[in-house]
Formats: sequence, C-alpha cells, structure tokens
Amino acid sequence: MTKTQSIALGSILYLFGHGLSWFLSNSQLVWDWWKDKPFITCMIYAVPASMLFWYGTKYSYAGLGEAWGARLLAFGLSYVTFPILTYVFLQESMFTPKTLSCVFLSVCIVMIQVFWR
Repeated sequence: MTKTQSIALGSILYLFGHGLSWFLSNSQLVWDWWKDKPFITCMIYAVPASMLFWYGTKYSYAGLGEAWGARLLAFGLSYVTFPILTYVFLQESMFTPKTLSCVFLSVCIVMIQVFWR
C-alpha cells in the first residue's frame, strides 16, 4: 500500500470513527429513546468507534510517518464530521463565523499534515 493510500484509508476510518463518536455522545439529544441509556449506547458505539480509530491511526501513521501527524489528521477530520452531523440531526447551524473559522482551520490542519513533507 502506498503512503497516499494509507493516508486515505486512515482518513476514511477516522471519519467513520468520528461519526460513531458523534452518535455516542449526541444520540441522547436527538432521540428521546436514548436519553437514559448510557450503557447500551456505549456498548453499541464505543467498541466499533475504538476499532476504527485504532486502525485509522495504524494506517495514518504508516502514511505520515509520525504519531503527531496521525493525531492532528484525526483532529482535523473530527471538525469536518461534527458540524455536518450536528447540522443534520440537531439543526444547529454550522454557518456562524466562529464555527466556519474552526472548520476552515481544521481543513488547514489536515492539508498541512497530508501535503507538508
């Protein structure tokens, strides 16, 4: 697998992991059924999310060659995932100056980690 493929696969795994983490934390805010079920929520979402992050780190590290790169890539991708899911499921706009600035900076972080050698 090439470095580019490793980074791409790691990024995809991170995106899915962040998606599951969003539902882990926020299902209680979206659906009434989840409000008082922290144990079952953790059982459903935490193990698959952890596996996605574990493998995301494995492949990102292989492509980027450093733990900091993998960590900052994961951070940046979390700021892409969270605003989208929050907008779709909680109808909280991501189109505020503060949120858009943070999303822009996160995209910059991802681009720096991927393209700056």
